[in-house]
Amino acid sequence: MNLALFDLDCTLLAGDSDFEWGQFLIAKGILDPEIHAAQNAVFYQQYQEGNLNIDEFLAFQLAPLARHSRKELDAWHLEYMQHHIRPIIGQKARQLVRQHLDRGDLCAVVTATNSFVTGPIVREFGIAHLIATIPAFENGQFTGKPRGLPAFREGKVVRVESWLESLGLCWESFAESRFYSDSHNDLPLMSSVDHPVAVNPDNTLRALAQEKGWEIISLR
Repeated sequence: MNLALFDLDCTLLAGDSDFEWGQFLIAKGILDPEIHAAQNAVFYQQYQEGNLNIDEFLAFQLAPLARHSRKELDAWHLEYMQHHIRPIIGQKARQLVRQHLDRGDLCAVVTATNSFVTGPIVREFGIAHLIATIPAFENGQFTGKPRGLPAFREGKVVRVESWLESLGLCWESFAESRFYSDSHNDLPLMSSVDHPVAVNPDNTLRALAQEKGWEIISLR
């Protein structure tokens, strides 16, 4: 059996699901466009530079969930999927996932974006397993805080290993393990598999992939 792990944003998607969720909420008049855009730009710059403060970012990312009921959020998500997400799912990405599923590989998406936003997207690809940052949920309402370790940088490795252990598996259980990602922020997990694949990589990851002889592909 082989293991196939996929980053989501700018990897399987030709865009960022969290950014698109913010744009959707702005279009609905739920978020202030100037305030949200300014804050988002700061965090995006930190992410690109590899020094994102994940706790501050999650406080920003998860806050809108806490202001609305789950019923209302779920209804919005259906609209968001239709107009913001399906248009940025390319055929090459769907085919790549289908190839791994058809081979019987154990597949999972591993993403820092919260599981409320990403869960339906992962199901759209037909992938059963999602390892994402978990938004805390109490008394029928999101709290605006994360629960447990965020699936970011080294946290992705910890979360994947915990998931594998829950299945009675480990890295050595697989003939081959792959991780597809676009970002240098995913180097900890890319270094944990035996076949890292750079997908439309950022400049830092592209240079390192070329240096190490990692496979580089495009899903666009």
